[in-house]
Amino acid sequence: MDERSILVTGAAGFIGSHVCERLLRDGHAVVGVDNFDPFYAEREKRRTLAEIEASAAKFGASSRWRFEARDITDAGGLGAVVRAHRVGGVIHLAAKAGVRPSIQDPAGYAHANVTGTSVVLEAARAGGCARVVVASSSSVYGNQTKTPFAEDDPVDRPISPYAATKRACELLGFTHHHLTGMPTAMLRFFTVYGPRQRPDLAIRSFMSRISRGEHIRMFGDGTTSRDYTFIDDIVSGVVSAYGRVDRFGYRVWNLGGSSPVSLSAMIESIGRVVGKRPVVEPGPAQPGDVERTWADLSRSRGELGYEPATAFEEGLARQWAWARSVGEV
Repeated sequence: MDERSILVTGAAGFIGSHVCERLLRDGHAVVGVDNFDPFYAEREKRRTLAEIEASAAKFGASSRWRFEARDITDAGGLGAVVRAHRVGGVIHLAAKAGVRPSIQDPAGYAHANVTGTSVVLEAARAGGCARVVVASSSSVYGNQTKTPFAEDDPVDRPISPYAATKRACELLGFTHHHLTGMPTAMLRFFTVYGPRQRPDLAIRSFMSRISRGEHIRMFGDGTTSRDYTFIDDIVSGVVSAYGRVDRFGYRVWNLGGSSPVSLSAMIESIGRVVGKRPVVEPGPAQPGDVERTWADLSRSRGELGYEPATAFEEGLARQWAWARSVGEV
């Protein structure tokens, strides 16, 4: 593998921060970039960066960690980072996330996700990078009824602007590989949870509200289901994809837990972990939300050695412990 720095976009975010810590622990030089998008409070991302710095010190890796405040849609700025830090490969995780907000701001999502990914891929090409890994999403599968979802299934009917941008990024990745020959991986993440999870996501929000005895809103009848994936398992898949994509050229891989949990069961599990009975307020199903997700892991198991190892309630307990440690509850 190339011994130059690895660029991680979205480094101050949920998944990006954990990926940075894992790479530093494994001995790599890492350059993180993030633009502190106001989707949620900058102070939370600053706290996350402090945690990465503490981890780097713990691993004896402080000299191998650098951070740059950059917007991925700024081609000149991102190119300068790649050149200045002698970047040899890219793990692109930065994006505007969230299905429901994308319905309110489709143009903003297209700019950040599609234009941003184009800029990242071009910076990788111009910088002579050896490989690139890009975050996609299980949302590209839409509302198909066949389960579990396999990488070769049709993905031409996304039902939210967010999902459409992620599918567009996959197509950009294919074109990038075709034109440059650069090994390029697209990783379809399935509902990631764990410490540092974004504050808008259901598990973190429900934990906070249930712990305070507040009502929680359940959209739909509780039968929708998600393939929840603990952050440590996702990180293992990301690192494996980065290390192995050169064997495949262009490749799409699912990274999930492959054990779907219904919305009502998820709420019950959080109640057990928090130690309080949830008080549920029913609400209508939300436009853009898919009915189910479920990852077929045959390809990622066989080619990446990927194997999710964290049971759902074990992961919830670890997220709850983190929430308490940072004074959130």
